[in-house]
Amino acid sequence: MKLLVRHQTIYRYEAAAGRVAMRLKLMPVDTPSQKVLDWQVSVNGEPLVGFRPNSYGEMEAIWVRHDRTDNAVIVAEGLVETQESHGVLGWLGCPVNPRYFLRDTRLTQASPEIRAMALALPDEDGPLARLHALSTAVSDAVAYRAGVTSADTTAAEAFALGAGVCQDHAQVFIAGARAMGIPARYVSGYLLADEGDVLHETHGWAEALVPELGWVGFDPSNRVCVTERYLRLACGLDADEAAPIRGSVTVAGDIWIDADVRIAQAEDGVEERQLQRQQQQGAQTTTQG
Repeated sequence: MKLLVRHQTIYRYEAAAGRVAMRLKLMPVDTPSQKVLDWQVSVNGEPLVGFRPNSYGEMEAIWVRHDRTDNAVIVAEGLVETQESHGVLGWLGCPVNPRYFLRDTRLTQASPEIRAMALALPDEDGPLARLHALSTAVSDAVAYRAGVTSADTTAAEAFALGAGVCQDHAQVFIAGARAMGIPARYVSGYLLADEGDVLHETHGWAEALVPELGWVGFDPSNRVCVTERYLRLACGLDADEAAPIRGSVTVAGDIWIDADVRIAQAEDGVEERQLQRQQQQGAQTTTQG
């Protein structure tokens, strides 16, 4: 399946910002289940070319503006071919020891109740079956309900509330997996809905390590392992570390954020047009340089 994505985020500042610095994890990389055919990131209409591999083997860049600005418009767009792998990603070449993903964070610290739920799951059928059971248990315990949690809500808080969104489901799953001694991490990316609806934000899910398979993706919000409809951007110990955009700004007054994600299955010929556009832009850049 070929997925066409356009992800736009606009930051507006009530008073002109004196300095803006952003860390961007908006450049997907090839994995056993996806191949990047065409992708670019721009800030205020200028292509961002400073992406470098981080410690996880993923790409990130820092964008800094020191003069005063009223807004920042970030656009990530491109074409990625995905393959059905039933959630199994393998080892992905991450240079970090998998045991690093046993570390707790403020957002993923398991409460006694999460720990009790995880440790009560049967383990006679092996870690994969236990993780499937954990995903189901999280879905049953935390109903999907928008607007009741925030980016700062911890796994323990969402579990106690019994409601949340994809970020909360993933972080409760991660907390439970780590309580069982299984490395787990948060993943940010995109999801093409079955009906092809336009999304307005990124999606989040979890990956857990299964010894004989490597990393396996679980999405408790949709009660599935990840499929070819998922496009992976970045991972981290929690949602904050895996966030596509994180930054700091020197500004007096309010900041407004408007995000819009559009994802669709590419039609015949779209990939050729995308690659042709990329080649034309590359030629223009060379001429201007």
